Amino acid sequence: MTSSETTTALLFPGQGSHAVGMEEPHRDHPLLQRGIELLGFDPFERLADGTRSHQPALFLCSMCEWAAGERTPPLAAAGHSLGEYSALTAAGAIDFEDAVRLVDARASAMSDAAELQAGGMVAMLGGEREDVYELAAELSLSLANDNAPGQIVLSGRMDDVDSAVDGAEQIGCRARKLDVGGAFHSPLMAPAADALRAALQDTEIGEPAFPVLSNGSTKPFGDVRRELAENLLKPVRWRETLLELHAMGATDYDECGPGAVLRGLVKRTLRAAA
Repeated sequence: MTSSETTTALLFPGQGSHAVGMEEPHRDHPLLQRGIELLGFDPFERLADGTRSHQPALFLCSMCEWAAGERTPPLAAAGHSLGEYSALTAAGAIDFEDAVRLVDARASAMSDAAELQAGGMVAMLGGEREDVYELAAELSLSLANDNAPGQIVLSGRMDDVDSAVDGAEQIGCRARKLDVGGAFHSPLMAPAADALRAALQDTEIGEPAFPVLSNGSTKPFGDVRRELAENLLKPVRWRETLLELHAMGATDYDECGPGAVLRGLVKRTLRAAA
């Protein structure tokens, strides 16, 4: 079976899907052991450190989950933020060892950028998309994630995030501040994007074995290096990405990583679009 004959799309989660103990099923997996060796530290023992450890830990679990079973070539793949790196590695566009180093550099750069300017993220649940966008514009917040109908995440300076929490009820939303270390997918990540761009220049990129959709465009990656760096500052257009996978012919969605957050977003998005 070729990728053109299957209807399965691979989904790879991003930061926020991590959990204590998520590595236990994979402790003896060669990819996890090699990843820890390359990192020079065990990120699962340092999850309390935040972004710096969350991202490489989640990447390693996702790759072990992907490699654990025998899978036919998928129709396509997509990853949520950090998950793009897992998807591109699964597709063979980035070598595993190169990807470990790249994810490590990304996590470090994002953590360093967050320390330069206090920022955060808030999930706006329910309400109308247009009202959330209007509130974000009023507060100078960035659209970080359009995850599914009724789930939009805003990002920016912490005082503006707090103002969004205060104003959520007025536009029919429930606000939930996210447990993250900074204002990801916003202009406050510009220093991280610069550092990531430099790391990407030293990373060999190959032709993917199947299409991998980019968060920034919702289309298959073209210029992987450029798009990965730019996507650090752009919204994760996950709702549109799922609709694009559906339009490509996807009917089954295989989430490679801990939890089932992405499968839940698939159900919400496709149900609303039906």
